Amino acid sequence: MDNDQQSKESTDLSDLVSEDGKNSKSVLCQRCGCKVLCPGMAVFAEKELFLPSMRKKSGLSTTEGSVDGDIVTAHWFVDDMYTFENVGFTNDVGRIKYLICADCEIGPIGWHCLDDKKCFYVAVERVNHA
Repeated sequence: MDNDQQSKESTDLSDLVSEDGKNSKSVLCQRCGCKVLCPGMAVFAEKELFLPSMRKKSGLSTTEGSVDGDIVTAHWFVDDMYTFENVGFTNDVGRIKYLICADCEIGPIGWHCLDDKKCFYVAVERVNHA
């Protein structure tokens, strides 16, 4: 990553993260604009997680071979699934459920491990903010 992109990313994050480390803006679906989280409901967290490439729910399945995707590090962390305004979950993929938009089913926008009932991560780069 070059310095211009890195400084742009840190500037964007400072606009999105409040002084207490929470989201200062609403978190919205990139495709349909559905509200996923209200301001102040999630905490910014850095954790390396693999998310498959964005696609409609029907395309999110495990197939033989590798899955296209990205290692994502910037997330909104939520510890209770009822904090979300509107989110859906995929069927289990191993010990993981991926978070998707409940309205248009695009995703995955986030990640949840079934081993920890209080850990939900929404990738900052896979949602819009307003």
